[in-house]
Parts: sequence; structure tokens; C-alpha cells
Amino acid sequence: MRMMTRTHQVPSQDIPDQRPLAILLMGPTASGKTDLAVELVRRLPCDIVSVDSAMVYRGMDIGTAKPGPEILAEAPHRLIDILDPADAYSTARFRADALAAMAEIVAQGRIPLLVGGTMLYFRALQQGLAWLPSADPEVRRALLEESALLGWPAMHDRLARVDPDSARQIHPNDPQRIQRALEVHVLTGRSMSELIRSAGVSQQLPYRLLKLIRAPLERSVLHARIERRFRAMLDQGLVEEVAGLLERGDLNEDLPSMRCVGYRQVLKYLREEYKWDQMLHCGIAASRQLAKRQLTWLRPEPAAHWLADDPAPLEQALALIEQATIAS
Repeated sequence: MRMMTRTHQVPSQDIPDQRPLAILLMGPTASGKTDLAVELVRRLPCDIVSVDSAMVYRGMDIGTAKPGPEILAEAPHRLIDILDPADAYSTARFRADALAAMAEIVAQGRIPLLVGGTMLYFRALQQGLAWLPSADPEVRRALLEESALLGWPAMHDRLARVDPDSARQIHPNDPQRIQRALEVHVLTGRSMSELIRSAGVSQQLPYRLLKLIRAPLERSVLHARIERRFRAMLDQGLVEEVAGLLERGDLNEDLPSMRCVGYRQVLKYLREEYKWDQMLHCGIAASRQLAKRQLTWLRPEPAAHWLADDPAPLEQALALIEQATIAS
């Protein structure tokens, strides 16, 4: 299957947009976003802001493909290593942190370069945050009891009936997000996707956005990269990394950090729920499923430029950034 490579054109305007430029570099896992971002930093006055819900955690380096010390010395990343794995990081907090980082970068006369694959964060940054009800213990308990009887795939089917847009974005094996979307519907009588859409433009970004999507043209190429990267993570010591985290004694599979792709599968291996080959297979499969979900989010992204492997993505990106700079 061939991936979408079209470029959406932004209508020209008679009055130049004087807002500062910000670059969003998005893409599925293992697509080469970080390498491209580092090359851009080498050539342009860009500073990187990480848009990754796993890289925020300290001590989770191998399984998140966090850039190494040499890369970080050359191209520092804001919003990595800012949280303990026992804590949770919300979309609202990300948006506030990212906006603060972007303002600081612009004040220094540089260009914010936001790089990552957490599509919910990118959406919140661009569209703002809708009001959503706080968690309700009684509703959550009822949903958990129902899931224990029916299973999470059946709960996902229920979500598809009341909130099809959210169901398309949430995997049937993602109980936390299924529960939250159903909870919002129970509490408000409206779908979570409808509430998010109703956020409106009151939180519009004060930036001109250049949106770049890094993705290989062929799905098979991405799948091969994902497998090579997961195997390399294991060779680099992913199992030992997860074992070291578990030795703390305060981390478990219910925490967002331990539900990250790769960590969840290795955790099952360490608890002897998986054999090595099963862990390897499930880790690769989960990574490919993540990439599929990311691409589902990315395909309808408006005014986005897709960068495949040929022509060279760096040259494509530099040309588009030059155009965006001249247009201001």
C-alpha cells in the first residue's frame, strides 16, 4: 500500500502574515523525524520542542528512542526528561509547556521546531482544549465493572456507537482512553469528539505554522524500520532498562509510563507472561499498530507537506522553510 504524499496548498493572502513562524514536524514512529530535525537545527536557527508523551519521562531512554547525549548537546530538546515515570502528564500541561517554550524560543530570535509523534498533543496545540468533565469515580467504577464482564473490545464497540470519531482514533486494546471517552459521554450526553470540536478558535496559536509530515512512501519500508528499531532497542538493553524501573517498586502496568509501546511488552516478559519470541513479536506488532494510528490522524491534516524518502526530505524541508520565511 502506498502512503499519501499530497501537499495541501494554503490560499495566498494579500496581507502578509506577520506572526512568527513555527514548524511542526510530525510523522509515525520510526519514520526519521529526529534525524531530520537535527539536520534542520544544523542549518537553521531552530530550537526543538519534543512532542512525545513518552520522552517526557526520566529513565526511559532506550524504549522511547530518546536522542543520546551527543545529539542533545548539538540539538537540545525541550520537554524531555521533565517527569518521573510514576507521574502522569496531561495534554493540557503539554500545551502550556509547549507554548511557554515556543515563546521563549521566539524571544531569542529563533524558530520553534516541534517534533514528535503524539498526535493528540499536536491537535491540542493547534486547536486548543475543549472543556471536558473531571473524572468521576462512580462512573469509572461502573465502566470498569462492565469491562470486566464484557471485555475492552466490547467496550470499544459501545464507544463506536456513541462516539464513532473517537473510536476510530482509539485502539480496542487501549482501556484508559476507551474508559475516558465513555465517561465523558455518560457525564455530558455528548461525545468527546464533539466537545473537542466545539472548542472553537478562542485558543488560536499566535504563530504561522509550517506543517511537515515525515513518512516513507511505502508502508512496507516503515514496517521494516519499525522491526529493525525494536530489535536494536533490545540489543541496546531495553529489557534491563525496564527491569531497573521495576526495581524501584512504585511502578506498575496501570501507569501511563508503563503502558508505552515496548515497555508494556517487556514488562509482560519480565513477569513471565510472555516468552522472548512472543515479547518480540508483540512489541513489533504494537509499534506497527501505533504507526497506523498515527497515520490515521495525519492523513486529513490540512495544509501539510508530506516528505517521503525521495527526493531527499532534508532538501524538501529546507525549500519549504525558505518559502515560508520569504512569504512572511
